[in-house]
Amino acid sequence: MIQPNAASGRTLRLSQGQAPEAAAILGRGGLVAIPTETVYGLAARAGDPVAVARVFEAKDRPRFNPLIVHAASVEAAFALGMAGEEARCLAAAFWPGPLTLVLPLAAPLPHLVTAGSRRVAVRVPAHPLALEVLAALGEPVAAPSANPSGRISPTTAEHVLAGLDGRIEAVIDGGPCAVGLESAIVGLGDGPPRLLRPGGVPSEAIEAVLGRTLARGGEVAPGGQASHYAPRGAVRLDATGPRPGERMLGFGAVPGELTLSASGDLREAAGALFAALHALDATGDPIAVAPIPDEGLGRAIRDRLARAAAPRD
Repeated sequence: MIQPNAASGRTLRLSQGQAPEAAAILGRGGLVAIPTETVYGLAARAGDPVAVARVFEAKDRPRFNPLIVHAASVEAAFALGMAGEEARCLAAAFWPGPLTLVLPLAAPLPHLVTAGSRRVAVRVPAHPLALEVLAALGEPVAAPSANPSGRISPTTAEHVLAGLDGRIEAVIDGGPCAVGLESAIVGLGDGPPRLLRPGGVPSEAIEAVLGRTLARGGEVAPGGQASHYAPRGAVRLDATGPRPGERMLGFGAVPGELTLSASGDLREAAGALFAALHALDATGDPIAVAPIPDEGLGRAIRDRLARAAAPRD
């Protein structure tokens, strides 16, 4: 059993202004949940194989699932992954921000970070507190979402503690995540550019920068399991109303007990998705979800909901 705080057996809660304390914990090989603009990430020094192994232990994460490495700058990210012209164009357009690039590996990293491949997932987060921690640490971190593997991603410090309290050293509270949906993942440098996971940057915006259509899939990417982001109860999609015993999550003209966006705003819906799922999950009841348009950020929302609704092992 992980006992990060010997005095209390609880996870330390840090506040804004305590980035140096968070960096010191990471420097000693500890685990710290940090806020990003997408979701809270469970950070460990990317070059420390023991700390990275603890991330998998704390989350009960499958070893075949690679991690995203977060860097403080474009230059630091591209020191880990070899960047061609398309990678540099996307970085100029979207970094710092909710886009991850999977690139040929340029520097040694622990086997668990890359799941043994010769490619690495990298991004520069847009949250100022995450960047403060990275700057204070002086090196990149590997940081999957700070929740038990397969469960709903955390968009507040409270969500982190609900799943990982006592299993990690600290969480630094930066408030609710602004985007609230994980980064889009694009694979480059091995054939045509591929959308490996829809996310916080719409695929249409990525294609506009590249000047060509993204291929789909074809490579293992972080968070790529069929069943993921799962509440305890069953999830039913494209519902126009609840069945007996279900909790309804609304959108647009379809009302619900909670509503992602009454106006049908997909950006608002993305930001509200995981917090709403956490709230409805607390009831333990099945969840019905209103139809979400399959366009723009709606594709990423539908991807997360489809994984939440997928059959579980």
